[in-house]
Amino acid sequence: MEWMTLAGTGLGALVGVGATLLTERARWRRDSAERARQERKEIYVACLTTFRQAHESMRAVAFGDRLWEGEATALDAAVREALRASGCNEARDTAALFAAPEIVAAIDDAFVSLRRLMDVLAAGNGLGSAAFQEAQMAHRSAVRLAQAAMRRDLGSDA
Repeated sequence: MEWMTLAGTGLGALVGVGATLLTERARWRRDSAERARQERKEIYVACLTTFRQAHESMRAVAFGDRLWEGEATALDAAVREALRASGCNEARDTAALFAAPEIVAAIDDAFVSLRRLMDVLAAGNGLGSAAFQEAQMAHRSAVRLAQAAMRRDLGSDA
Protein backbone atom coordinates (compact mmCIF):
# COMPACT_ATOMS: atom_id res chain seq x y z
CA MET A 1 0.00 0.00 0.00
CA GLU A 2 2.85 2.33 0.79
CA TRP A 3 4.35 1.88 -2.66
CA MET A 4 1.05 2.94 -4.24
CA THR A 5 1.13 6.17 -2.25
CA LEU A 6 4.69 6.82 -3.40
CA ALA A 7 3.82 5.96 -7.01
CA GLY A 8 0.78 8.26 -6.90
CA THR A 9 2.85 11.07 -5.44
CA GLY A 10 5.56 10.56 -8.06
CA LEU A 11 3.01 10.44 -10.87
CA GLY A 12 1.35 13.60 -9.55
CA ALA A 13 4.71 15.36 -9.45
CA LEU A 14 5.47 14.32 -13.04
CA VAL A 15 2.08 15.56 -14.24
CA GLY A 16 2.59 18.86 -12.40
CA VAL A 17 6.09 19.38 -13.83
CA GLY A 18 4.89 18.42 -17.31
CA ALA A 19 1.98 20.85 -17.16
CA THR A 20 4.29 23.62 -15.97
CA LEU A 21 6.73 22.93 -18.79
CA LEU A 22 3.95 22.98 -21.39
CA THR A 23 2.61 26.26 -20.01
CA GLU A 24 6.07 27.84 -20.02
CA ARG A 25 6.71 26.65 -23.58
CA ALA A 26 3.43 28.17 -24.76
CA ARG A 27 4.27 31.45 -23.01
CA TRP A 28 7.77 31.46 -24.56
CA ARG A 29 6.32 30.92 -28.06
CA ARG A 30 3.77 33.69 -27.58
CA ASP A 31 6.42 36.10 -26.26
CA SER A 32 8.82 35.17 -29.04
CA ALA A 33 6.16 35.77 -31.71
CA GLU A 34 5.29 39.14 -30.17
CA ARG A 35 8.98 40.18 -30.09
CA ALA A 36 9.36 39.23 -33.76
CA ARG A 37 6.20 41.17 -34.65
CA GLN A 38 7.46 44.22 -32.74
CA GLU A 39 10.85 44.02 -34.50
CA ARG A 40 9.14 43.87 -37.91
CA LYS A 41 6.98 46.83 -36.94
CA GLU A 42 10.06 48.89 -36.07
CA ILE A 43 11.73 47.89 -39.35
CA TYR A 44 8.62 48.82 -41.35
CA VAL A 45 8.29 52.19 -39.64
CA ALA A 46 11.99 52.92 -40.22
CA CYS A 47 11.69 51.93 -43.88
CA LEU A 48 8.61 54.07 -44.56
CA THR A 49 10.07 57.00 -42.62
CA THR A 50 13.29 56.80 -44.61
CA PHE A 51 11.35 56.72 -47.87
CA ARG A 52 9.35 59.78 -46.76
CA GLN A 53 12.49 61.67 -45.76
CA ALA A 54 14.11 60.84 -49.10
CA HIS A 55 11.02 62.11 -50.92
CA GLU A 56 11.08 65.36 -48.96
CA SER A 57 14.84 65.80 -49.43
CA MET A 58 14.62 65.30 -53.18
CA ARG A 59 11.74 67.77 -53.44
CA ALA A 60 13.60 70.29 -51.28
CA VAL A 61 16.62 70.06 -53.57
CA ALA A 62 14.59 70.30 -56.76
CA PHE A 63 12.16 73.02 -55.64
CA GLY A 64 14.13 74.82 -52.97
CA ASP A 65 15.53 78.32 -53.03
CA ARG A 66 18.18 77.56 -55.61
CA LEU A 67 17.36 78.08 -59.27
CA TRP A 68 18.67 75.26 -61.46
CA GLU A 69 18.22 76.97 -64.82
CA GLY A 70 21.05 75.96 -67.10
CA GLU A 71 22.45 73.61 -64.46
CA ALA A 72 20.77 70.36 -65.44
CA THR A 73 23.81 68.28 -64.52
CA ALA A 74 24.05 69.87 -61.08
CA LEU A 75 20.32 69.35 -60.42
CA ASP A 76 20.54 65.73 -61.52
CA ALA A 77 23.51 65.10 -59.22
CA ALA A 78 21.91 66.91 -56.27
CA VAL A 79 18.60 65.02 -56.50
CA ARG A 80 20.37 61.68 -56.89
CA GLU A 81 22.60 62.47 -53.92
CA ALA A 82 19.54 63.31 -51.80
CA LEU A 83 18.17 59.82 -52.44
CA ARG A 84 21.54 58.15 -51.95
CA ALA A 85 22.16 59.96 -48.65
CA SER A 86 18.69 59.14 -47.30
CA GLY A 87 19.51 55.56 -46.32
CA CYS A 88 16.68 54.06 -48.40
CA ASN A 89 18.87 51.26 -49.72
CA GLU A 90 19.89 50.27 -46.21
CA ALA A 91 16.32 50.41 -44.90
CA ARG A 92 15.14 48.33 -47.86
CA ASP A 93 17.91 45.77 -47.31
CA THR A 94 17.06 45.47 -43.60
CA ALA A 95 13.41 44.89 -44.41
CA ALA A 96 14.39 42.25 -46.96
CA LEU A 97 16.12 40.26 -44.21
CA PHE A 98 13.14 40.15 -41.84
CA ALA A 99 9.97 40.57 -43.88
CA ALA A 100 7.91 38.02 -45.78
CA PRO A 101 8.39 37.96 -49.57
CA GLU A 102 5.10 39.79 -50.27
CA ILE A 103 6.15 42.62 -47.94
CA VAL A 104 9.57 42.81 -49.56
CA ALA A 105 7.89 43.00 -52.98
CA ALA A 106 5.66 45.87 -51.79
CA ILE A 107 8.66 47.70 -50.31
CA ASP A 108 10.58 47.20 -53.55
CA ASP A 109 7.65 48.62 -55.53
CA ALA A 110 7.61 51.69 -53.29
CA PHE A 111 11.37 52.08 -53.68
CA VAL A 112 11.17 51.75 -57.47
CA SER A 113 8.44 54.40 -57.54
CA LEU A 114 10.69 56.65 -55.42
CA ARG A 115 13.51 56.16 -57.93
CA ARG A 116 11.14 57.06 -60.78
CA LEU A 117 10.20 60.20 -58.88
CA MET A 118 13.91 60.92 -58.47
CA ASP A 119 14.39 60.62 -62.23
CA VAL A 120 11.50 63.02 -62.87
CA LEU A 121 12.84 65.56 -60.37
CA ALA A 122 16.40 65.19 -61.62
CA ALA A 123 15.20 65.94 -65.16
CA GLY A 124 13.91 69.33 -63.95
CA ASN A 125 10.18 68.65 -64.12
CA GLY A 126 8.23 71.19 -62.08
CA LEU A 127 5.52 70.63 -59.50
CA GLY A 128 2.79 71.29 -62.04
CA SER A 129 4.24 69.07 -64.75
CA ALA A 130 2.35 65.99 -65.87
CA ALA A 131 5.49 63.89 -65.38
CA PHE A 132 5.84 64.99 -61.75
CA GLN A 133 2.13 64.55 -61.00
CA GLU A 134 2.13 61.05 -62.49
CA ALA A 135 5.29 60.00 -60.63
CA GLN A 136 3.98 61.50 -57.38
CA MET A 137 0.66 59.64 -57.65
CA ALA A 138 2.40 56.36 -58.52
CA HIS A 139 4.69 56.73 -55.51
CA ARG A 140 1.82 57.52 -53.13
CA SER A 141 -0.08 54.51 -54.42
CA ALA A 142 2.93 52.20 -54.00
CA VAL A 143 3.50 53.45 -50.45
CA ARG A 144 -0.19 52.91 -49.56
CA LEU A 145 0.01 49.34 -50.89
CA ALA A 146 3.18 48.71 -48.86
CA GLN A 147 1.52 50.12 -45.74
CA ALA A 148 -1.52 47.88 -46.25
CA ALA A 149 0.70 44.81 -46.67
CA MET A 150 2.64 45.74 -43.53
CA ARG A 151 -0.58 46.20 -41.55
CA ARG A 152 -1.80 42.77 -42.65
CA ASP A 153 1.52 41.24 -41.66
CA LEU A 154 1.35 42.88 -38.25
CA GLY A 155 -2.25 41.80 -37.76
CA SER A 156 -3.71 45.29 -37.75
CA ASP A 157 -5.82 45.49 -40.90
CA ALA A 158 -7.75 48.48 -39.56
